[in-house]
Amino acid sequence: MNNRAVMLGCYVVAMIWMTGIYAQSNRGGHTAPTPPGETSLSLKDILPLDPKTYDKNRPPKVQGQPTIVYFHVTVLSLDSINEESMTYVADIFLAQSWRDSRLRLPEYMSEEYRILDVEWLKDIWRPDCFFKNAKKVTFHEMSIPNHYLWLYHDKTLLYMSKLTLVLSCAMKFESYPHDTQVCSMMIESLSHTVHDLVFLWNMTDPLVVNPEIELPQLDISNNYTADCTIEYSTGNFTCLVVVFNLRRRLGYHLFHTYIPSALIVVMSWISFWIKPEAIPARVTLGVTSLLTLATQNTQSQKSLPPVSYVKAIDVWMSSCSVFVFLSLMEFAVVNNYMGPVATKAMKGYSEEDIRSALDDFKELDTCGQGPVQPMRPITATIPQYATFCNGRETALYIDKVSRFFFPFSFFILNVVYWSTFL
Repeated sequence: MNNRAVMLGCYVVAMIWMTGIYAQSNRGGHTAPTPPGETSLSLKDILPLDPKTYDKNRPPKVQGQPTIVYFHVTVLSLDSINEESMTYVADIFLAQSWRDSRLRLPEYMSEEYRILDVEWLKDIWRPDCFFKNAKKVTFHEMSIPNHYLWLYHDKTLLYMSKLTLVLSCAMKFESYPHDTQVCSMMIESLSHTVHDLVFLWNMTDPLVVNPEIELPQLDISNNYTADCTIEYSTGNFTCLVVVFNLRRRLGYHLFHTYIPSALIVVMSWISFWIKPEAIPARVTLGVTSLLTLATQNTQSQKSLPPVSYVKAIDVWMSSCSVFVFLSLMEFAVVNNYMGPVATKAMKGYSEEDIRSALDDFKELDTCGQGPVQPMRPITATIPQYATFCNGRETALYIDKVSRFFFPFSFFILNVVYWSTFL
């Protein structure tokens, strides 16, 4: 009994002594062990224990099935749409996600995801995507590199980056300026066929376009995502595409091309109300209208490439030029009756005699119409006066018909043109 009491007392004394030592060590400045969740992470913590079993050039296929990479694109802006070079600029966020079952999860990973060093992408497998129709790709590094890499619990990796792309767009101008351009952004695998790698759009939200995008002459009428997998001589390569439908606004061309050119055509018709004898005025008006229209036609084509086919604006400007040219030709016909015929008829008479004859003509009712009034002697001495009178009557009739025919024909042109291209 005494032995048991002695042993129990020794045990109690030992426990008290150990407790004192532990308390003293804490008071001496020693910190508690760092929680496992706060430890730093290195690349070897996620690679297999035997790094030789991990090939960063081989996609992480599961049971022989191709690796699936999901894509999401957020379009921040579209600008610098250049018809002459057939390019446009897009600022985007590009998200790629894929599952690599060969990786290891960090120990004590309690969060939903773990942020990894983006530089590790050089030592692990990543999709070899590139922008097929890009002429230039700029990665943003202001004020820090604009990309990040996340690792989820199911070994899914998410890589997000911000890019500025200069993309080519095969524009067609047959209906310009009533055209709708279809521009695309193509993402394709560089070296893996569909047997090893497949690109798919994110099933929940593949594309987001900033609703505040405002373009000077174009509206984004529609946009969508699609698959553009293509077959080459080396095999089928997976491809995804974002399509933008850009509809041109008519306001700019309406006020800078259509209305001014129509007014020039109408201005050329003023010559139909000018006397046939006013040759300088009518010729100047017709030639000036034609030259102004030619200058405006050159200006309307300035921002376009020199395509070999006919555009809608070509049809309009050519039609306007034809109308102005025909109004000038109409005066040539009128002058044929007033000029050469009258000149031949009055040949051999002085200018005063001809002017006197014209004054008599004005006092008479239109060349033989109405009651005949006696002519002055100077007029009666001109035997060709009847020829001159008939020629002027024909010229006035041509002008009178043109006043109706030209506006009516131009109206028909407008009906056909706008019903075709609107």
